[in-house]
Amino acid sequence: MNPVVLVEAWWAKHHVKLAAEPAGERQGICSVPEGSDIHHSGAGPLTLVAIGDSMAVGCGVTDQNQGFIPAIAQALASRMGRSVQWSAHGRLGATIRRVRYRLLPGFTGHADLLVVCAGSNDIMANRSWDEWRTDLDATIEEAKSKGNRVLVLSSGQLYRDPALGKALRAEVERRIDRQTAISKEVCARAGVTYVDATHDDVGTDQEDFWGIDHFHPGREGYRRMADCVVGKLPESFIDELRAA
Repeated sequence: MNPVVLVEAWWAKHHVKLAAEPAGERQGICSVPEGSDIHHSGAGPLTLVAIGDSMAVGCGVTDQNQGFIPAIAQALASRMGRSVQWSAHGRLGATIRRVRYRLLPGFTGHADLLVVCAGSNDIMANRSWDEWRTDLDATIEEAKSKGNRVLVLSSGQLYRDPALGKALRAEVERRIDRQTAISKEVCARAGVTYVDATHDDVGTDQEDFWGIDHFHPGREGYRRMADCVVGKLPESFIDELRAA
């Protein structure tokens, strides 16, 4: 590996101070916005459960209700015309292996939509592609038993993070490209929906995108990423959620 990358990775490990998991309830309900011309009558709230890493629990903001998962829930409620009851289960630093062996088994309920949100920590930990493929495949199979529909999200836009050095960002981008390609293959084979939210322009060059640690997204960054995720969902998938 490029020695500059190693130096920048060492510097980031010792100098980038990550925000703690924010305070607040890790569950809530998002209603259809007033004035919306889309209303799905006769259905209770869709249950959305997210399991994953620091993005799943909103690191980078000051309260859970400002995070990624409630933003996805609100964007879904707006698109479906149906309220969404959400909950987030995750840990700062969690890899897909921790999701597989600790976090997903710890969720004992059942959801209309189960969202798997992980990958960035696997990139930073330099885990092998075989490990990623094996753990993601097993996680999906377990998730199918706990959710009527499974949605797998890509890594975040870590390679655009201004807290990281230029050479390290380039290496991270290369690895995220590879991880994304593998994830698409695994999800297609498993028959679950995958959303690549790492390659779209969501305004990471704007100051309001980044959170309080200048590493994770902030409230506006999570909102824009959530709009990207929900905007990429096929209409057939949205119809299935309306009918759930």
